[in-house]
Amino acid sequence: MMMPSPRHFLPDSALPGAGLPGDRMARLAARTAFVELKLGFIEAVSSLVGRDGDWLRQQVRHAEEPVDLWMLRGPLMDALGGPEPERRVARLRLRRSLDSLFPDSAVFTGFSLTGSAFGTL
Repeated sequence: MMMPSPRHFLPDSALPGAGLPGDRMARLAARTAFVELKLGFIEAVSSLVGRDGDWLRQQVRHAEEPVDLWMLRGPLMDALGGPEPERRVARLRLRRSLDSLFPDSAVFTGFSLTGSAFGTL
């Protein structure tokens, strides 16, 4: 008769890669925040047309980490430029999505209290 491995008698948190329950919850919360941000980016690129829109859609689709989306914020904001109400709303929603995951990303303009040279006020 084969004896089970000693790891089968340890709690799940002692297994390699399992981490503490709080670590798992933190990873789950981070993943949920990333998925919500990615959905916001998908919504923002959905109305874009042309080669730039196709490229942005592909980049957003292949993003695997929040930093991938963070690096696309500039080109996406440029692509959403213009005075049309739909584009202004898309930019606003995108900024809110970014602020939810990167709260200290507000740029200090001197006209608002959303950011400062030393971080968010």
